[in-house]
Amino acid sequence: MFSLRKDPDTLRRDVLASLVVFLVALPLCVGVAVASGVPAELGLITGIVGGLVVGALPGSALQVSGPAAGLTVLVFEAVQEFGLAALGAIVLATGLLQVALGALGVGRWFRAISVSVVQGMLAGIGLVLLFGQLYTMAGVRQPRSGPEKIMGIPELVVDIATGGRTLTAFAVGAGTIVVLVLWNKAPASFRTVPAQLAAVALATVTTALAGLPVAHVEVRGLLQAVQPPGAEAITSLTSLAAMSTVLAFTLIASAESLFSAAAVDRMHDGPRTDYDKELMAQGVGNTLCGALGALPMTAVIVRSATNVQAGAKTALSRFLHGAWLLLFAALLPAAIGIIPLAALAGVLIHAGCKLIPVKELVPLWRDQRGEAIVLAVTALAIVTTNMFEGVLLGLLLAVLKAAWETSRVHLQVHEPDCGSLVVTITGNATFLRLPHILDTLEKLPAHRSVELDLSQLHHLDHACRTALDTWAERQSTLAEALAKAGQGAAHRPGAAQVPRGQ
Repeated sequence: MFSLRKDPDTLRRDVLASLVVFLVALPLCVGVAVASGVPAELGLITGIVGGLVVGALPGSALQVSGPAAGLTVLVFEAVQEFGLAALGAIVLATGLLQVALGALGVGRWFRAISVSVVQGMLAGIGLVLLFGQLYTMAGVRQPRSGPEKIMGIPELVVDIATGGRTLTAFAVGAGTIVVLVLWNKAPASFRTVPAQLAAVALATVTTALAGLPVAHVEVRGLLQAVQPPGAEAITSLTSLAAMSTVLAFTLIASAESLFSAAAVDRMHDGPRTDYDKELMAQGVGNTLCGALGALPMTAVIVRSATNVQAGAKTALSRFLHGAWLLLFAALLPAAIGIIPLAALAGVLIHAGCKLIPVKELVPLWRDQRGEAIVLAVTALAIVTTNMFEGVLLGLLLAVLKAAWETSRVHLQVHEPDCGSLVVTITGNATFLRLPHILDTLEKLPAHRSVELDLSQLHHLDHACRTALDTWAERQSTLAEALAKAGQGAAHRPGAAQVPRGQ
């Protein structure tokens, strides 16, 4: 918990930083909720909980939590499959599982997840956001699956080209993206306003003054949007599909939060993150969000980086940003209803493009081709299937890649003075390298005595031990057959031996 007893300069920095983070978080909270297919207020509720609750808990002092673009795809899929009423139960179970994992000390182990899998996950999310929000930006209902979204783009282009409401809405979203891209080149006095807020505000003012026929965010009110999960929604979690969704929420939300914490730690010189406490704090926040029927939360790198860059020194800044969100939602709820949906879609398309590591792909392919393949396969799997299956495939590929790279083995054949062949095997002999080992041994001359030297092996698994034993027995049988056929003693092969000490 932060302390209010601090010097005036630190207090001033934290208050100013909280206002900047609030202005960045406001359009993102609303945009993520709309893109997830839920009422806009649920995004604000998650942002408020992320500030007032998680912001007051120990873990990472400066990172900011709230609804994240990284979970948009998964939330949308969950709402489509289970309904909005079940979302709260899923988020509630996710939070409780995060608290348990943090209490068991699992938080630090999330740092062992392959970076390529996480980058692939974010890239896949970015691609799904890009393809999906193009439809929203044009005021058209987006297809449900990733392949359908991609296949429908030519038809979408035709709709936009024909003009009318589709072209108008698309122009508003495209203008929003242009402002976001060019905002860093604006005069310094303008850049005091966060780019996301400026882009959405300009789009809102433009559509209002010009009377453009575009769709706007629907507003119900903060209290009306709260939908605590009922008994039926909670009992529905016993299904395999629901449990898989909870696991996916837990894995992705936890990994994104803890990777964000590691990135934020590199941005400042303050206290380092306690990963287990941070995971428990995220779990408490998600438990409360689930009880309120709101969106799941993670630590969000955009808001966290903004917090650090704005000069925040303590956790007070992230707590206050939640207070500003609460005041806005309570005092100015109608202001949300004048925001064009196309503008929010533009913000999310811009955010989705930033999730795709375009600049890192070429160096990664050149230096770590296996990692690049894991990244690409994870991203494509998320686009073509769903978030959970894509991440699982990425993790499986990362494990197989690691197993392949650690099971390097080298066979050297040499002939000492005694006339027999000696095959020295070094490295790690696992089932993954077994075809290479057997191919090399089977190419040896059948009439020569062969001895296997396994003294240089670091590891010999059961599959390789069994295969080598079988090969040695076959060599012994062959030797006996040749002896009976009357082969000369000088050329009679001896039995190949596999040392048992390995």
